[in-house]
Amino acid sequence: MRILHRDLGFLMVGLCVIYAISGILLNHMGGSDPAYKVVKGSKTIAPGLTEKELTAEWAKESDLPAIKRILPSGDRPARILANGGTAQYHPATGELTYEFYIKRPFVYFINKLHYNQVKGWTFMADLFAVVLLFFALSGLVMVKGKKGLAGRGKWYLLAGLLIPLIYLFFV
Repeated sequence: MRILHRDLGFLMVGLCVIYAISGILLNHMGGSDPAYKVVKGSKTIAPGLTEKELTAEWAKESDLPAIKRILPSGDRPARILANGGTAQYHPATGELTYEFYIKRPFVYFINKLHYNQVKGWTFMADLFAVVLLFFALSGLVMVKGKKGLAGRGKWYLLAGLLIPLIYLFFV
């Protein structure tokens, strides 16, 4: 059992690291998806531009993505739909405010693995879950004596079982 526990442990290190990183990122999203970097900003361009002039002025800005569509709204700010985000153009002042999302490829991919949204990943996710269950159960009986399950290990096991139950009933 020790040999199998050890060898599966080496085999599963990569998956453990991926699930751990994506789990931490997902736990601390703070209202935004960690798979995307949010870029917010504003610029002042010429006031009173027509839709065509605004499109031409926008194209001059190298750090702005391509426009998909402009939704004019009379005297109110025009809403600009662009690749990966939105912007508003205030014709009275020439103020252009924007918010774009840039995909972080590695984080995006590991989050998709974590959520099991990659085609064909279900087998690996299930295998990983079964191996984790094996680690938990084999780890219980691996250490003998007063440091194992018969000794102080039973108290750690009890604490580990009580923590989720306390959250279930009291939080």
